[in-house]
Amino acid sequence: MGTLRHSWDVPVAEARAIQEALRDRVEERDRIGPVRRVAGADVSYDRGSPILYAAVVVLDADSLQVVDSASVRMLAGFPYVPGYLSFREMPALLVAFERLRTPPDLLVADGHGRAHPRRFGIACHLGVALDLPTLGCAKSRLVGEHREPGARRGSSTQLLHDGELIGRVVRTRDGVKPVYVSVGHRVSLQTAQRLVLRLAPRWRLPEPVRAAHEEVNRLRREARGVRRRAPGARR
Repeated sequence: MGTLRHSWDVPVAEARAIQEALRDRVEERDRIGPVRRVAGADVSYDRGSPILYAAVVVLDADSLQVVDSASVRMLAGFPYVPGYLSFREMPALLVAFERLRTPPDLLVADGHGRAHPRRFGIACHLGVALDLPTLGCAKSRLVGEHREPGARRGSSTQLLHDGELIGRVVRTRDGVKPVYVSVGHRVSLQTAQRLVLRLAPRWRLPEPVRAAHEEVNRLRREARGVRRRAPGARR
């Protein structure tokens, strides 16, 4: 685990200052060893609910089979504010990471890294906090402009913001919407794109993110079922 320490339940202005203070800690060059185990991280919640379901799922990088997972249900201490996702979701994700028995060599976050207004999205925040090679793979754009990539798998275009290259828009399946790939920490953009394609052999999203997404949605569905049963109702 890393040594990053700061408060999470803070005013938005203070959250912005924390992002701006930490963004220079992000390493955009490769500092990553052999990738044998890859983790995906995701958080789910019902609209308007303060309850978060967070999961980290670790896969074997070659077989893409699950080797470990950990999850947590927590109350959010920070509101939903675009651009400040990490302050809402990371406390739960960090608890889940602490519960893992098998440490990953790489983390794929369901969110942005450098492709962020202040260049410090949740993938950067997680990478710096954990001192773990991390990349961001998001389903939609937060900031920036880009041309549409070609229709074939592997096609990509630059994601630019204020004249700066902040990510790549990558087609992981023929004719399917692209994903937004960016640096998180200790992984270059070129390597991040290569890893996303390696980890997404069949579907739009990389397998570690898909596995984490399925796990948090399963937890949320189970919780809904418990809430819907009246006290004393027969199962």
